[in-house]
Amino acid sequence: MVHWSGHNSSVILILTKLYDFNLGSVTESSLWRSTDYGTTYEKLNDKVGLKTVLSYLYVNPANKRKIMLLSDPEIESSILISYDEGATYQKYRLNFYIQSLLFHPKQEDWILAYSLDQKLYSSMDFGRRWQLMHERITPNRFYWSVTGLDKESDLVHMEARTADGHAHYITCRIQECSETTRSGPFLRSIDTNSLVVQDEYVFIQVTAGGRANYYVSYKREPFAQIKLPKYSLPKDMHIISTDENQVFAAVQEWNQNETYNLYISDTRGVYFTLALENVKSSRGLEGNIIIDLYEVAGIKGIFLANKKIEDQIKTFITYNKGRDWRLLQAPDTDLRGDPMRCQLPFCSLHLHLQISENPYTSGSISSKETAPGLVVATGNIGSELSYTDISTFISSDAGNSWRQIFEEEYNVWYLDWGGALVAMKHTSMPIRHLWVSFDEGTSWSKYAFTSTPLFVDGSLVEPGVETQLMTIFGHFSLRSEWQLVKVDYKSIFSRRCNKEDYQTWHLHNQGEPCVMGERKIYKKRKPGIQCALGRDYSRTVVSEPCVCAEWDFECDYGYERHSSNQCIPAFWFNQSFLSKDCSLGQTYLNSTGYRRIVSNNCTDGLREKYAAKVEPCPGKAPRGLHILTADGKLAAQQGHNITFIILMEEGDLQRTNIQLDFGDGIAMSYANFSPIEDGIRHVYKNAGIFQVTAYAENSLGSDTAVLFLHVVCPVEHVHLNSPFVAIRNKEVNLTAVVWPSQSGTVIYFWWFGNSTKPLITLESSVSYTFTTEGMNTITVQVSAGSTLLQDTKDIAVHEYFQSQLLSFSPNLDYHNPDIPEWRQDISKVIKRALVQVTGISEEQILVAVFPGLPTSAELFILPHRNMSERRKGHEGDLEPVVEILFNALNQNLVQFELKPGVEVITYVTQLTLAPLVDASAGHSSSAMLMLLSVVLVGLAVFLIYKFKRKIPWVNIYAQVQHDKEQEMIGSVSQSESAPKITLSEFTDPEELMDKELDTRVLGSISTIANSESTKEIPNCTSV
Repeated sequence: MVHWSGHNSSVILILTKLYDFNLGSVTESSLWRSTDYGTTYEKLNDKVGLKTVLSYLYVNPANKRKIMLLSDPEIESSILISYDEGATYQKYRLNFYIQSLLFHPKQEDWILAYSLDQKLYSSMDFGRRWQLMHERITPNRFYWSVTGLDKESDLVHMEARTADGHAHYITCRIQECSETTRSGPFLRSIDTNSLVVQDEYVFIQVTAGGRANYYVSYKREPFAQIKLPKYSLPKDMHIISTDENQVFAAVQEWNQNETYNLYISDTRGVYFTLALENVKSSRGLEGNIIIDLYEVAGIKGIFLANKKIEDQIKTFITYNKGRDWRLLQAPDTDLRGDPMRCQLPFCSLHLHLQISENPYTSGSISSKETAPGLVVATGNIGSELSYTDISTFISSDAGNSWRQIFEEEYNVWYLDWGGALVAMKHTSMPIRHLWVSFDEGTSWSKYAFTSTPLFVDGSLVEPGVETQLMTIFGHFSLRSEWQLVKVDYKSIFSRRCNKEDYQTWHLHNQGEPCVMGERKIYKKRKPGIQCALGRDYSRTVVSEPCVCAEWDFECDYGYERHSSNQCIPAFWFNQSFLSKDCSLGQTYLNSTGYRRIVSNNCTDGLREKYAAKVEPCPGKAPRGLHILTADGKLAAQQGHNITFIILMEEGDLQRTNIQLDFGDGIAMSYANFSPIEDGIRHVYKNAGIFQVTAYAENSLGSDTAVLFLHVVCPVEHVHLNSPFVAIRNKEVNLTAVVWPSQSGTVIYFWWFGNSTKPLITLESSVSYTFTTEGMNTITVQVSAGSTLLQDTKDIAVHEYFQSQLLSFSPNLDYHNPDIPEWRQDISKVIKRALVQVTGISEEQILVAVFPGLPTSAELFILPHRNMSERRKGHEGDLEPVVEILFNALNQNLVQFELKPGVEVITYVTQLTLAPLVDASAGHSSSAMLMLLSVVLVGLAVFLIYKFKRKIPWVNIYAQVQHDKEQEMIGSVSQSESAPKITLSEFTDPEELMDKELDTRVLGSISTIANSESTKEIPNCTSV
């Protein structure tokens, strides 16, 4: 372990340890100190204790003269403190074992210590005295306050665990951290290992219902849920960068395994838009996820990323923070001057983008704030990234053009503000030479740094911008002692630079001088000039704003860039949500679909055209009122606090009166939404089932939401199997399918329409007759042992209808996450496409997308509202509508764009169990005979199923008919019998049940758990 004491210091400290492979532990350590830049070293073992075994060395970031050493915790628990750059030490014994330290960035004496038993301690006197802050802290999830954001400089952000194992985000001051002084900026529990405090942002993750939800606090404001595109459905999320008041996040979506999508946020870190898909990822040495994304230092907005395209990894570059990406142009010639013959897009330059985890190597790519435009990286030329044929490349113009400088992998370091480069071969073989360049890698001079080849372990470069000293350390042989070589480059810089030694360099993007809305001119040393800039050099940058152009704007949240380069609303995006929090008499910003890239400094031009428009808030009646519990569950324990959350999709939040009836004789009323933003808490004193009703009202209208809460009875998983369309006054079967199946008694609670009293049964199926045309709502809740669950379906009821199964082009399957919300949205998209192509009224068409793959749906042709009043005998009026729809479908005219470049065709399924179901009330004599046959066969199947006869084909057919559709089943028919289908065309019933009732866990934790079944009906006793 080698440490340079600090900037402008000649002190180097080296800690060496002897590992005994027989004992499997460190048995000896030595501490060395140099005061002359590594020319000579003094051994300090006598000053730290001859028998003391050291494990780690820390240099205080706020005061480099303060050094702290940790003893090996397997031998003793103590620290050694130095106030004179490691010349002398004071030893202090501890009553706990330190795993890691975190120094305050400003206060040099403030330290946080994390112990091996996961306790957090604090010290305000540089480790002489320690105080326990918390006993259960998640590893590496504690952070110091950020100056200018947190009110107290000694505030600590922590992810702490309660006695029951739940994680919480808490803050407290280091000297006042008791149970009474700790505060919770986020009231609910969070996922373990999810707290991130970085610059102006605080991030947490909460998994509910099997899905991960992410929240952000900007500048310590209240938390807001992060908004990704609706169907990104993240499995994993990593914060890449929070520079320049914007968040870069890598999100692994539901259909990704080895790649991540790159998203970029607005200033508050709430609304994210897609920047690049399928970015390569890998695992670090400690199992951490590494995303192949690199930010070029010194120039804002430039990023490099490795993207996977059809099983190939290719390197892309952006100059406007991910708005536009392009491949890297390969060098025109190789080292020998021969032409490369590499033509875009079939051939390009590909780079390795991993920053070194070893502090003593330069890594596969490097750039410096002090040397803008200069990028050195290893990679290859070809159709994709390779790990075998590796060379070293350099760019002097921020990635516009590249040159090959070595045919192998080299470590490259920057000297004196980037005026000179030092390269050393990256190899496991011994070496004795290094190379120096003064012309940004165009030519290299070879120097010997040792007379005997050395196995190089690493190199420590002098900190700071001047960087003219280097210490190389390694071994002459695998059994020899450690060797250190000091390399002083000061002699090769012949003189100090003067104004004739500089030239100007204009930043550009393939000739376009405006980058991130600015024209920038840098002053750089002329190539080949061997003059030193020195510590007092000040970099000169001239910049002026550009007129805003298309490339200065990205698509706003909810919009996607199409091939026409226009930002179009995504199919799932509801534009009215922009005025959701708007109150009558106020104004809101209505998006044009574009937003200027964060930290882009362009002016005028298209800025006014694309800027969000200030518009008056529209008066809206309450709509889309929802009531749910804070933890998403429908059960609560008696005597415990339960928090109700009330949400409203549309309406004036400030002028809407809210009433909440808890169903136990207690009700609350609020003048507006402000007092209930964090939820409404209530304690039920009695057990039972309670109808919780929320009522919202303003001068323009009202809305109601109902939640049926079970107190003491827990929750599991249920699916209501019901027809999507039914016939009025005709009995239909409704089935609640439970997974996993229960062997004990299960209680079923059925609600029909607006009924407040449920029908309670012990059977999973009931029959019901709808007497009213229109949409009818059915809710079923299932209680099994200590679990409770619910599902709700809407059924369209008509006098008659017809239906047809639909299929889609195969590309839809790749984008199908197989969740109810997606199926509902796609059903609407298909319906709009049908209406647009045929001109048929919306009220005569319903579309229901089925679960599972391949994606399929059922099209329902309904009578016109005036037609249904004619009652029986007029079902033939649907035939013209059917003919129009069939002609459009058979001619492949029904298409829709799922996302840019993804066109989906809808067509009629050729082989179905009921190609066209005529659900009319009247029939011909032949049809009646066919119906009678179907009824007799159905009766036989029912009797066989009821008495569990083991007739394989009949049993499979009955079960398929029973289980085929778990979310929406076909129409309830009165007519034609189904055509004959061979046994091979039926899915295995167990596979079907597993597939359709499979619970997708999108996030890190599943909330579906197995529970013990009971043989008795649960008895909720009032207390």
